[in-house]
Amino acid sequence: VQLQASGGGLVQAGGSLRLSCAASGRTFSSYAMGWFRQAPGKEREFVAGISRGGITTKYADSVKGRSTISRDNGKNTVYLQMNTLKPEDTAVYYCAADSSIVVRDVWYVYDYWGQGTLVTVSS
Repeated sequence: VQLQASGGGLVQAGGSLRLSCAASGRTFSSYAMGWFRQAPGKEREFVAGISRGGITTKYADSVKGRSTISRDNGKNTVYLQMNTLKPEDTAVYYCAADSSIVVRDVWYVYDYWGQGTLVTVSS
């Protein structure tokens, strides 16, 4: 599976962005998908995840209530809608695919990674 993330950019605090991650191949629906982020000097952290069929979602406490993960298996795409953005949301955001049937929130179990898209939130 090859993943291509997009949608990052510069936004003012309080604004919104929608990240997209397009997957190649015909097995997209066989993977749980996750979004992770990494800020300069910090470790990669889980943001949100969604199960294969899109029924189950999971969020980091830091984004819960402000972000929504969704997927369209017909378009091989997963999305992350982020609202009320804060400067501390500034990071490179990565999408990743996990062959697990459950949504996992640790980066090292994910099998495939996209290249990352930069989100910068100005105060």
